[in-house]
Amino acid sequence: MKQRPALLITRRVFPEVVARLREHFEVQTNEADAVWSRDELIARLQGKAGAFVTTAEPIDAALLAACPELRAVCSMAVGYNNIDVAACQARGVMVTHAPDVLTETTADFGFALLLAAARRVGEAERLLRRGEWTKWSVDFMAGADVHGATLGILGMGRIGQAIARRGALGFGMKVIYHNRSRLPQDTEAALGGAERVELDALLERSDHLIIVVPYSPATHHVIGAAQLARMKRGAVLVNIARGGVVDDAALAMALRSGHIGAAGLDVFEGEPAVHPALLDLPNTVLTPHIASASEPTRRAMANLAADNLIGLLATGQGAMTPVPEMRG
Repeated sequence: MKQRPALLITRRVFPEVVARLREHFEVQTNEADAVWSRDELIARLQGKAGAFVTTAEPIDAALLAACPELRAVCSMAVGYNNIDVAACQARGVMVTHAPDVLTETTADFGFALLLAAARRVGEAERLLRRGEWTKWSVDFMAGADVHGATLGILGMGRIGQAIARRGALGFGMKVIYHNRSRLPQDTEAALGGAERVELDALLERSDHLIIVVPYSPATHHVIGAAQLARMKRGAVLVNIARGGVVDDAALAMALRSGHIGAAGLDVFEGEPAVHPALLDLPNTVLTPHIASASEPTRRAMANLAADNLIGLLATGQGAMTPVPEMRG
């Protein structure tokens, strides 16, 4: 009887997904949901043909060299900046991710952060819970309008377009965006006449800026002190992309000065650590990287990673969603 391929699941996932994978593989799991060190990860990958990973596990050339039997690295996330794709290609290791299934849920959450930050929801709730709500006044907890405002989107992929639809069609917003390439005109029209602009214009014109650009060395601190200074005084910034796209220290300074009116942040440099200056600011809404965290969406993400592993290592049907660099 042919031996089944061995598979490592690096974090705890839904039991039914593990059961599906056990039909095809010899599976090692991480039921304790421990965050393994690099050496621990390498040790557990010995003899494994496949790895089911999240955004937390760095897969680089040195790890691949230490795990010569590895043939597939399948992530349940859409982002894969933790994986050295070129090194994987050089060793014949296929890399997949999980686009599409989290688009609408993540866009919902991006808009939730925008509304909460602009309308001071977190600040108001904390005040109420402290027992400091004693009377009404004309400017009490007055925030910024979202409807009819100019919505800037940095990164106009699937999630950016889903956010644009919500802004233009749901809130009557003027949508401007910056992207490496312009969207087709019919797509722009369907997004309420979205307009592609250069980055400086995006910063200068946006009442609210939502960042959805993938992380890479080219986008590290793409929003830093100089870019924040170009934004409108009182503008709202939302980051649901990746930590490191925004210079968190510079953002904290801009928030403290009042130049940036508020921020909604789901991702941070060095997470799960958060820059302490952000924690002290009242005009921030901070969440622990949960933009895709609805139960149906997380299940869909995990099942897509499982589908990719089964297609690559068990049935030979191939990957459903290879990363763009590996698409034929």
